[in-house]
Amino acid sequence: MTDSQTDAAAAASDELARRVVVSHPDELSAWARDQLETERFRIYLRRVLDDLTPGHTWEEFVDVGCCGRSLDVPLRIESVDGPERMGPDTEIEYASRETEDGEMAGGWQVQSEAGPNATTGKARDE
Repeated sequence: MTDSQTDAAAAASDELARRVVVSHPDELSAWARDQLETERFRIYLRRVLDDLTPGHTWEEFVDVGCCGRSLDVPLRIESVDGPERMGPDTEIEYASRETEDGEMAGGWQVQSEAGPNATTGKARDE
């Protein structure tokens, strides 16, 4: 790499967020939390998330396994260290927030409408 390429790469990295805190509802199931924590999900967010404005809220599909219904999780940007632009090395940290009324409408319904519900992450943490 030439000196000018090194300088350009350094300048570009200075224009990217170092760390982004993304929150999820505290009633999110333990399974769904595990899906958020996977490296594949973090890589996905680094590629597609273009609005890092604190307070920005959007929904993302989270894998619920082979027998569940799809679950769209409302995520929100809580804080950004550095410029509001995601990069391949931006650290993504998750935090829980209090679930708002009607915010979590998905979950497990395995094989029937009366199927078991997953333990919520909130219940697991208590």
